[in-house]
Amino acid sequence: MTETSTNPALRPPRPALLPGLLIGAVIALLLAVLMARVQSGPLAAFWSLLSGRNTRITSEGSVIERIQRLQRMETVVFNMDKIVTGEKDNPILPDFIAGDRLLMIVHGQVVAGIDFSRIKQGDIKIQGKEVRIHLPNPQILITRLDNARTKVYSRSTGLLVRVDPNLETQVRQEAEGELLQEAAVGGIINTARDNARATVTTLLIGMGFEKVEVD
Repeated sequence: MTETSTNPALRPPRPALLPGLLIGAVIALLLAVLMARVQSGPLAAFWSLLSGRNTRITSEGSVIERIQRLQRMETVVFNMDKIVTGEKDNPILPDFIAGDRLLMIVHGQVVAGIDFSRIKQGDIKIQGKEVRIHLPNPQILITRLDNARTKVYSRSTGLLVRVDPNLETQVRQEAEGELLQEAAVGGIINTARDNARATVTTLLIGMGFEKVEVD
């Protein structure tokens, strides 16, 4: 009497699996052909759409327009606190009789950035997927005192003179000048340039350029 094997490994392939294997082979073949011809022809656009890697290269005029939309960008802000004094004296009389002395606590900001509206056509060079752009020089845009945090700490006036109403204004002007000088020493212009380069580089890469040089 002949016994029928019940071992699954010894059973012949089911006919139902053959259509699935055939479809898989056809799909693999189509993908291979597509990958081989993706560099040119109608399939290139189709493959670019599927892969989500469209390259967008624009003209120099378009690049200038996009950058000029940034307008005057504040790229760095220096915050500083200072103690500034101002005084007026008399060449003959002592200060307790004719002097006027003021001590002010100052909080201020110096803001630097770039005016992108100054970019000209010749500042941008495009070659294929490469772009090189020359930025305008950074500049100090604003020097300001925070009036809410700037105040007179002490004031002493001689017995025989009135309080000079202009002394506080002069001290504030001096404080702004010192803030500007300290910001320059601290490298605010270089920082403004570096931040502007980073901003423009990110913008141009987003426009489809693969190599970006900003100076």
